[in-house]
Amino acid sequence: MIKKEMIAMLLAGGQGSRLGVLTAKVAKPAVAFGGKYRIIDFPLSNCINSGIDTVGVLTQYQPLRLNSHIGIGIPWDLDRNIGGVTVLPPYEKSTNSEWYTGTANAIYQNLNYMESFNPDYVLILSGDHIYKMDYEVMLDFHKASNADVSIAVMPVPMEEASRFGIVIADDHNTITEFQEKPEHPKSNLASMGIYIFSWKVLKEALIKMSDVNGCDFGKHIIPYCHENGKKLVAYEYNGYWKDVGTLGSYWEANMELIDIIPEFNLYEEFWKIYTKSDIIPPQYISSDAKVFRSIISNGCEIEGDVENCVIGAGVTIGKGAVVRNSIIMKQSIIGEGAVIDKSIIAENVEIGRGAVLGVGEEVPNKVKPNVYSFGLVTVGENSYVPANVKIGKNTAISGITAPEDYPNGVLESGETLIKAGEIS
Repeated sequence: MIKKEMIAMLLAGGQGSRLGVLTAKVAKPAVAFGGKYRIIDFPLSNCINSGIDTVGVLTQYQPLRLNSHIGIGIPWDLDRNIGGVTVLPPYEKSTNSEWYTGTANAIYQNLNYMESFNPDYVLILSGDHIYKMDYEVMLDFHKASNADVSIAVMPVPMEEASRFGIVIADDHNTITEFQEKPEHPKSNLASMGIYIFSWKVLKEALIKMSDVNGCDFGKHIIPYCHENGKKLVAYEYNGYWKDVGTLGSYWEANMELIDIIPEFNLYEEFWKIYTKSDIIPPQYISSDAKVFRSIISNGCEIEGDVENCVIGAGVTIGKGAVVRNSIIMKQSIIGEGAVIDKSIIAENVEIGRGAVLGVGEEVPNKVKPNVYSFGLVTVGENSYVPANVKIGKNTAISGITAPEDYPNGVLESGETLIKAGEIS
């Protein structure tokens, strides 16, 4: 009989709709981050750095790139005969076929998978946060507290607390109350969506709550355990943790990587971030190029000026082009003389010669003001922007666009240009 002390279940099925065109064709955990990584690399690396060698990755929305990225888990040393990494999509059952309808429902549908490892503890993780955390330390805390459920929490500024699920705990870290996005929060401890359950407690709660539509950990499972006398404790975490769920926070987290002393360090020897790396040649920077305070990945060819940027693998930046305060993902081409400011350009995009992105006044986006904000230009993958057009702020572009899509050669601030057949 296989026996694992703790296994991890990583929820990676989310669309991340607040990332707009960036997640139109790819699940949020598979979005590029920091030049060479994808968001899911961070929780996966945390697992292997914490000594967890059995991880179930639950996928659903647009899983193709995620599946091929994870493969059999070689980069994370998760290609094991027993355990390792397993991708768990929804599947056809004999009575019906069901999509995952909530975070807990997704875990419930994989009871057999968990059961096969006979674990003492199950760690529940979200696939879309950027952080480093030793789950082993949290497990020690769980055991020492004699807890049934441990919830990782982090202190947030009181004025921001109403954006989170808040937990109220006593002096012994025992949780006494929950508030879901409260108007008047009683504490500033925000739940991070990271849970350790004692296996029997989790199994019982999932089975009991299996009929609840859209069954969710924060809304259903945790309150069920609390109401039924289980011991819930708050594990306080004080390191760097970023939910990159909006274009603004995603852009900010990338930009923080290039600070003189980055708050989040990708270069620590003792806590490596692992990823699947393509076999590509080294970068080339020409004598005409100027590069200042930027991350430049392998395979790039740079002939223009780059300042405060995160540049993915295989990107080409043409002569005379100027790229500032931007994220350019892999295999994209910036034409000669183009000027790019405060933009997020997804994979395999071509920006024509002399195009100017990020000009003019900042006005709210007309279609999705709460998605396309922060003064950014966002270009979805496989898009084409023709030569010499001007693009304003808080704009989004997706698809192969032509000069006639830009009245007088301009896409005004706040406009969205999604070609027919593209997903917005």
